[in-house]
Amino acid sequence: MPPLSGQRRMERRWGLLMAVPAIIGFAVFTAGPMIASFLFSLTDWQIGGTPSFVGLDNYTALAGDGLFWKSLTATTYYTLGAVPLGLIIAFGVAMLLDQKVRGLPVWRTIFYLPTLVPAIANVVLWIWIFNPDFGLLNSVLRQAGLPAGQWIYDESSAVPSLIVMSTWGFGNTMVIFLAGLQGVPRHLYEAVSIDGGGPLRRFWHVTLPMMTPTIFYNLVVGVVGTFQVFNQAYVMTEGGPNQATLFYVYYLFRKAFIESEMGYASALAWVLFMIIMVLTFMMFRNARRWVYYEMAGAR
Repeated sequence: MPPLSGQRRMERRWGLLMAVPAIIGFAVFTAGPMIASFLFSLTDWQIGGTPSFVGLDNYTALAGDGLFWKSLTATTYYTLGAVPLGLIIAFGVAMLLDQKVRGLPVWRTIFYLPTLVPAIANVVLWIWIFNPDFGLLNSVLRQAGLPAGQWIYDESSAVPSLIVMSTWGFGNTMVIFLAGLQGVPRHLYEAVSIDGGGPLRRFWHVTLPMMTPTIFYNLVVGVVGTFQVFNQAYVMTEGGPNQATLFYVYYLFRKAFIESEMGYASALAWVLFMIIMVLTFMMFRNARRWVYYEMAGAR
């Protein structure tokens, strides 16, 4: 390998120097806390007390913890409902906004605005919408002559209600889909039209295959995000009714900051990390079967 010139050596030194703050930030605020949480997960540690080493006891205790399984089930239920529904709605709206119609920038802004609402304000708004006595949703249903519901105040409808609520913030996913749609080569649509294909064929044979990388990206981000759902359970339901919305991260929060079991909470955090890592790995392995990349051999 030929020796570097003086200019290249200077560029390398400055490059490393510019990277130092990011490296230090990662080590202090990400890698360090992760290592510490793993060590804490091997201890029995109450806040204010002294950690005592217990090995893998916290992890083995999870198998017999009914609330752990309850939280995992509730979170999985929420994910299976919120992710597909959010993808379908965001994709559909993005396709509508990809049309050449008057006032398109205004419509794009309107659909994106809910994403800008602060998380807690968003939750408070939906508490009013779901209120069984004077909430907006029941008021509309009564005006239409339809039966009202208890929504988040009933065990059977609490998680479905939160799934519906999750579609409110589809703006970021919509924008990504819209960017993907605008990158689909127009000559492919023209080729299908020349062959006599209508809108359905153009969607099925051009739009959907070309959008699979974008769909896959939003799928992975959606699954990771929904497995970390917290605000709804913390502000709206406190895990109820009857633990129906005891989502995983909220259960972790309760163990750590309400029951002060930091060692057990750290074990919960690492189990969540492993679950998300395994799910992400499985999605990437499965993506080879259905995600299409335009460049040959890029699957």
